[in-house]
Parts: sequence; C-alpha cells; structure tokens
Amino acid sequence: MREAVIVDAVRTPIGRRNGTLEDVHPVDLSATVLRALVDRTGIDAGLVDDVMWGCVGQVGGEQSANIARNAVLAAGWPESVPGTTIDRQCGSSQQALHFAVASVIAGHCEVAVAGGVESMSRVPMGSAKRHGPGLPFGPAVAQRYPGVEFNQGRGAEILADEYNLSRRTLDEYSLQSHSRAAAAIDAGRFVKQIAPVTLPGGAVFSVDEGVRRSGTVESLGQLKAAFAEDGVVTAGNASQISDGAAALLIMTGERAGQLGLAPLARVHTATAVGDDPVPMLAGPIPATAKILQMAGLRMDDVGAFWVNEAFASVVGAWLAETGAAPELVNPKGGAIALGHPLGGSGARLATTLLHHMQDEGIRYGLQTMCEAGGMANATIFERL
Repeated sequence: MREAVIVDAVRTPIGRRNGTLEDVHPVDLSATVLRALVDRTGIDAGLVDDVMWGCVGQVGGEQSANIARNAVLAAGWPESVPGTTIDRQCGSSQQALHFAVASVIAGHCEVAVAGGVESMSRVPMGSAKRHGPGLPFGPAVAQRYPGVEFNQGRGAEILADEYNLSRRTLDEYSLQSHSRAAAAIDAGRFVKQIAPVTLPGGAVFSVDEGVRRSGTVESLGQLKAAFAEDGVVTAGNASQISDGAAALLIMTGERAGQLGLAPLARVHTATAVGDDPVPMLAGPIPATAKILQMAGLRMDDVGAFWVNEAFASVVGAWLAETGAAPELVNPKGGAIALGHPLGGSGARLATTLLHHMQDEGIRYGLQTMCEAGGMANATIFERL
C-alpha cells in the first residue's frame, strides 16, 4: 500500500497585523516558502504534481484568483506545476495537507506540496461584501439555527461558560503561551523551521514578532471583554491577527528513497468533523475522539498535541474533555503568542509539531483546530 511521507516542512516568521510583513504581498509570502522547500531539499520543482494551498480571505483583491497558482509562478517554478486554493476556514491549510496526502496515496500525485497563507494586514477579516441580514449563512441556515452569527468570539464565550473557565484561568493560559514561545525562540528551536523573508527594502525578517515577554495576570486583567459586556474573552487571551505562510513537501516513501530524502514523518491518520455551528469552536473535541478511534491509538500513545489557540477557552475546553497532560499541549506556544494567519495556520502548526517531534524523539503527534461554521480537522503524524 502506498504511504504519504512528509520530507520537509517550513514556515515564514509570523508578523503582527500591520507589522513587519504588511508590505509583503501574500503571493510573494507564499512563494517564499515554496522556494525554501526546493532550496532545503534540492528537489527539482518540476517534479511537483500539484500545490494545494489554504487561504480564507479569497474574495477580491490580493488573495483572490487562485493564489496557489500565482504563488507557483511567483516562486519561479515551471509553468507545468498547477495549484489550487482551499477554504475550510481556519483549517484550510490543514485540509490542504489532507487532500495532498490523499492524492499521493491514491496515486494521483507522486509529489505534492500543501500549505497556505494569510496576510491579514492586507486582506482584513470581513473584507467581502454582505448584501443582506444573516449572510453568509442565508435564510435557511438562520431558520435552522436561530441566533447563528459569524462571530467566533461568541463561541469562545459559550465554551468558557460551559466549562466554567474563569477570566483568570484564560489569562494565565495566555501568559503560558507567550512564555513557552519566548523560551523556544531564545533556545533557537524555531530556527530550522523558519524561512526568513526578504522585505521590499532589503531587510531580512526571521523571528516571530507577536510574542510578549512582560505581561502579567494583572496587566491582562485591565483589558476589556471583547465580545460580551460581562464576558471573559479579551484580545489578551485570543489569537493574534497575523501575516504568515507555511508549506510541506509530501511524496510517496518510495519516491523519497529514490530522491535520497529522509522523511520527517508519515501522515498516520487524518479526518474532519462537523459540529454545532452556534458555539462553533468545540469541534476539536469530537475530532480528537474520532481520529484516535480511527488510528487505534489512545491519548497516552501521543507524545505531543498542537491544539490551535484560536482562543484560550478552546484549549481549556479540549483539555477538560480529553484529560490530556497540559505540558504536552502546545509546548512551544501557540497562536495566542505566535499569531494566527488564518489560511496558513494549519500548515504552520504541522510544521512546528513535526520539528518538535524530531527534536524530542516523539513517535506520535496529534494536531487539531477549530474552524468557523462548526468544523474541525485532526491529523496524527508518525515520526519516521
């Protein structure tokens, strides 16, 4: 049986909204990681059968018109390499990985690239026009789910209330995310996974810029609730609006051997689930249960978990339901500290997880993330 292996995974440093990467076009940001895959592995780009690219803000402007294909051209790759762009909201590039793996296993591709991008400085959330009440859901969805709205913050508040997660608990988790990310940066643990970005003026950007080192529970406590007057979710315990891209090179194990490439891992199991679209963000809980059952594994078999920190309450609810050891969850920080460039986050998480597994000698790693509309992807990697 054919298997899909990942031979390299790379990401850009993540920029804050209106920060260092604001002047970099998302096509060029995508091209940076595509070129890095070729430079790092020595592979001929013409061997890539398809590029599957996640991106959320695809309506109008710079991320429209199939950014995957435009990124291939910007990278200088042969015109024979196609690309397609995928939207599963925050899980877009994790889904791109799943599609690429499935294509390799099915024999549709020998070599594929999966990844994604989001430049939230240049293409803000909600950029698309909305022409009536209830959109983008439409009347039928609004009738089925009274009160449904495209507001993930509301979902974060619902989870916090359901799992009795206090403001202090969420703020303490946020500080932990920043502390872990800072420690990883200081120890050089992200260096080999980052492709530095050359900025329009010629400067080189190589370190994630969202990490805060001086926060306290007291300082976070001064922030106002963002989504409800008496709420607990703030800008301090939610993911950062960011710019960034990431990419993974996938092929059959046989092809990797022919090319003399040592795989990082294989994709052991992959899935996606749907869940209630009103709280919207609880999907990682059933996704984790489903993928462990599919894989024939238990929580104790997994040595590292990356659960996307869209909001601290998402991880708090997931921890409460799964009973995972907190020290194994996002041990190098997450989106609260590093940032959440929507369409690129799934590939960014995978990149960080895979390198962590290599560094620590971990056999199984599990990644999951919530997605707008009440969905979640989950992936289990096995280190080779």
